[in-house]
Amino acid sequence: QVQLVESGGGSAQAGGSLRLSCVVSGLMYRGEWMGWFRQAPGTRRDWVAGLYTDGGPTHYADSVKGRFTISQDNAKNTVYLQMNRLKPEDTAMYYCAATSHSLWRLQSSPTYWGQGTQVTVSS
Repeated sequence: QVQLVESGGGSAQAGGSLRLSCVVSGLMYRGEWMGWFRQAPGTRRDWVAGLYTDGGPTHYADSVKGRFTISQDNAKNTVYLQMNRLKPEDTAMYYCAATSHSLWRLQSSPTYWGQGTQVTVSS
């Protein structure tokens, strides 16, 4: 059974930081595209960041580039999203996602989803 379990959400003030974690189980983990999405109420779920667990560059949506960093700890089967210089518009439910296919597939229709963790940024 594949599980992606997010944690680390919460409240922060504008300009502050939060770090999200996503622990993966039931997958090989290596050879997977892992990523983060977010969804604010009444909006679509948008891709935020991604990486390939076997290495290579990290990828970001323009809205978070320079502020958010995706990373991983292979030994712990865990992906992180470090969020700095938070803005009120970053407020959303954040979801971890995975696919073994490609970055494009990760961005468009991942195979697996976590249950989400809420991030709220106040001004």
